[in-house]
Amino acid sequence: ATSLDAVAAKARVTKGAVYHHFEGKQQLFEAVFAREVGRLAAVLPAVYASKEDPWDAFEASCRAFLAECLEPGLQRIMLLDALAAMGWEGVRRMEAPMLDMMEIAITRAVEAGCIAPRPAGPLAVFLYGALCETSMNVARADNQKAAYRKAVTELGHVMDGLRLTERN
Repeated sequence: ATSLDAVAAKARVTKGAVYHHFEGKQQLFEAVFAREVGRLAAVLPAVYASKEDPWDAFEASCRAFLAECLEPGLQRIMLLDALAAMGWEGVRRMEAPMLDMMEIAITRAVEAGCIAPRPAGPLAVFLYGALCETSMNVARADNQKAAYRKAVTELGHVMDGLRLTERN
């Protein structure tokens, strides 16, 4: 509902300058959305790299994804406005780097014998969908921190259920 005049004023540029870089609000929103995806895509590998065990690293990255989704700006852009602004296919197309990272992480966990051998793609789609829906549930909760804690607890149960070996 924000006008381009308001965007230009907030950015301290002319409306013409905004149109120089973006065709309209749709393209501007997509650029902001892409920036948030890029920010997440930069945070998650560092979290993943902090763990030796590939499945622990994957779980830590999933928890970090949910934690990042507590940030109000990210919630507004990625969880609350994106589907209406870009449609499901547009959102998923732009989120593809995160789904790709999940597939790589699951492949590594399979190769390390942490989870049962399987094609990584279907499990990545399944878990990514669950994380996205969970993050939206947390964003819409009256008590987001409590909803987040419950989500992280359930995530741990799911991840433990998929694990083949005991944690060291």
